[in-house]
Amino acid sequence: QVQLVESGGGLVQAGGFLRLTCVVSGHTFTAYATAWFRQAPGKEREFVAGINWSGSWTDYAAFVKGRFTISRDNAKNTVYLQMNSLEPQDTAVYACAADADGSPQLVQRDPRQYTYWGQGTQVTVSS
Repeated sequence: QVQLVESGGGLVQAGGFLRLTCVVSGHTFTAYATAWFRQAPGKEREFVAGINWSGSWTDYAAFVKGRFTISRDNAKNTVYLQMNSLEPQDTAVYACAADADGSPQLVQRDPRQYTYWGQGTQVTVSS
């Protein structure tokens, strides 16, 4: 059973930073491309950032604007999302996901492509 467990969310003031962590267990971590998505109340889930299995390719949503950085440590089965210059509109539940069916070289932006999901971690940015 593949499990993804996120941590690192919390309450931060605008302009602040957070580092989200996603630990993956239950399967060969390097078999997956992984991504972070977010969902705010009343809105659809949206892609934030993704990384291929080796970390050689990353993709970011336009609203990230160079503020976020995704990375992974395959020795620790962990994916990170460093979020700087946070804005109130970044408030959402952030979840990591692993693509078990697609190519580990490719990063998909469609959440329907992802097989495994974590439970999410709340990020709240106050103005």
